[in-house]
Amino acid sequence: MSHHAARCAIRFVNLTRALSTEARGQKVERIANELLHLNRFDRHDFTVLWRLKMGLHRYGAPVAGVLAPSMPAAGSPGSEDSAAAEKTVFDMKLDKYDAAAKIKIIKEVRSFTDLGLKEAKDLVEKVPCVLKKGLTKEEANPIVEKLKELGAAIVLE
Repeated sequence: MSHHAARCAIRFVNLTRALSTEARGQKVERIANELLHLNRFDRHDFTVLWRLKMGLHRYGAPVAGVLAPSMPAAGSPGSEDSAAAEKTVFDMKLDKYDAAAKIKIIKEVRSFTDLGLKEAKDLVEKVPCVLKKGLTKEEANPIVEKLKELGAAIVLE
């Protein structure tokens, strides 16, 4: 291939990349706009479908064998380094609760999650369970205090 042909090929590849990046950006923008216009029920259906497609268990960690690109595999060097660092993101776990306060706890769980009544009830009855993942200490403290007032035993992991 001549020098001129090689330069033309490189220009073509660069132009193709620029156009595909722009098209991807427009596609992502269109998807984001569509998601913003969903009602609450459609958003819930989308969330359930997204979790299934991503291989996530309903309320827990990713299903074994399916990893998101940003998540290191278990036992890899990256996972050991992150465990040694100070933890900034927590999972809020319900260990137990006072049976008399069950309804109040279900209502409170619904207030800080996007769950419906049945899903929140099923989650609370599945003690011990993770109520919410990926919370900072500042986000979790008011919720933990409120649940403890209602008679729940909450642990940040």
